[in-house]
Amino acid sequence: MPTELRNFLALSYDELEELNLKAKEQRMKRVAIDKIQEERLKYLTDEKRIKAVTVLFSDLEGRLHMLDYDKKFLLKSYDNLTFDGSSIRGFTAQRESDLRLGIDWSAFYWAPADVFGNGKVLVFGEVIDKGGTAYEADIRSVLKGFAEELHKKQGYTMNAANEIEGFLFKGTDAERRYHETVKFEYVNTGGYYHSLPGDLLRTFIDTTAEVQRAMGFQNEKDHPEVAPSQFEINYGYAEVVAAADHIQLYKLICRQVATHMGLTASFLPKPVVGVNGNGMHTNVSISKNGKNLFWDPKGEEKLSKMGWEFVDRILTHGNDICLMLNASVNAYRRLDPHFEAPNQLKASPVDRGSMIRIPIGNERSMRVEVRSVAPDANPYMVMYSIFKTGLHGETAKIKNLRQAQRYLPDNIYTALENFRKATWTTQLLGGEVKGRYADLKQASADRCPRLLGTFVKAPEVQYHHDVYNQFLWNLF
Repeated sequence: MPTELRNFLALSYDELEELNLKAKEQRMKRVAIDKIQEERLKYLTDEKRIKAVTVLFSDLEGRLHMLDYDKKFLLKSYDNLTFDGSSIRGFTAQRESDLRLGIDWSAFYWAPADVFGNGKVLVFGEVIDKGGTAYEADIRSVLKGFAEELHKKQGYTMNAANEIEGFLFKGTDAERRYHETVKFEYVNTGGYYHSLPGDLLRTFIDTTAEVQRAMGFQNEKDHPEVAPSQFEINYGYAEVVAAADHIQLYKLICRQVATHMGLTASFLPKPVVGVNGNGMHTNVSISKNGKNLFWDPKGEEKLSKMGWEFVDRILTHGNDICLMLNASVNAYRRLDPHFEAPNQLKASPVDRGSMIRIPIGNERSMRVEVRSVAPDANPYMVMYSIFKTGLHGETAKIKNLRQAQRYLPDNIYTALENFRKATWTTQLLGGEVKGRYADLKQASADRCPRLLGTFVKAPEVQYHHDVYNQFLWNLF
């Protein structure tokens, strides 16, 4: 159809970056939400070239959902946006289906028109139950409430940045067609840090990095990873809720760019055996009044006493929360010690097989790196479980806890058993949500062979929560 008569918003990448960085700064400085709401509503009213607002939210397993609201409708009804929760896995039952979407006006993004379409802006939503409170299965709201309470009571700001690995495969919908093809095809076999300028993998990385930069990610470095056709595009720290939002946007951008190129960006933890899998190393720290509380120039590895206590609590509960960090059948292929997999329940400054690494840092950058996280996990659940465990968990009376010979599960059934019986996971999620989450993971596991074997089975992909759709789920 001709487009010359349409006057939809399409900004340059420089303009986008400026707008997104300004919004990011407001969020970082905790500008009052009513002030931001007023500013956003005025912008949407005045900017005639915007046709729709895309509201994003995540289900219990972390799958991203998007609803497009006509801008004029949203301006009139932003405080009463309803949707059918029974259609979302892990949300309400069919008999009590209505839920509301609130708007988190601080989490507002301008996106490139050539990737997301003209005339749209993005904003994250908050799921609200019928009583008007945050919905218990919306883990983003749970994380946000925890972060706000911690800042209000103790002045703490939780910070995070993630190193998210993915694969680029030939063809669109490669994951959804895996039960037919039973293989993934690389687009590049150049290896670590190596991809010639202009080839498909380098073009994909360059394009994705440009989009991220325009959306205010503040990029650091990008490169091909160890495995063939594997990539990693790093960006800066953010406050914990924004950091989790960035994970969802990162994967969305990668998938969108890949689709435009006729390819598939995959974040399955181990889509191909025999090569390194995809990890999501999660770097975390806590600050107060601008001071990094994990830094101590006299501490062991320059990590403060508070930082080491944080580490000890995570190691104590490592098996309890493993299912929250490694949420799929396929994730347990990655926890293989032959491929630098972080399956050992210990902490180390150098051993990349450790669940937790203490990277070299300074007063600004000192952090704890939780390595045993898969990129298909719910990012809000990852952040919530790591920070709440590190701050409020227990410490086991195990001799030499940081170097003890203990290991994470090598299969989802053991992880499920640990998760179900742990009192700590009930404290984290509440009994109702914990039960729903475990049941969802059990349903996927029961459709897959119990023994992983030496090659990726079709059901691992077909019934994966990221790949899931009604049609595939019913292909027995």
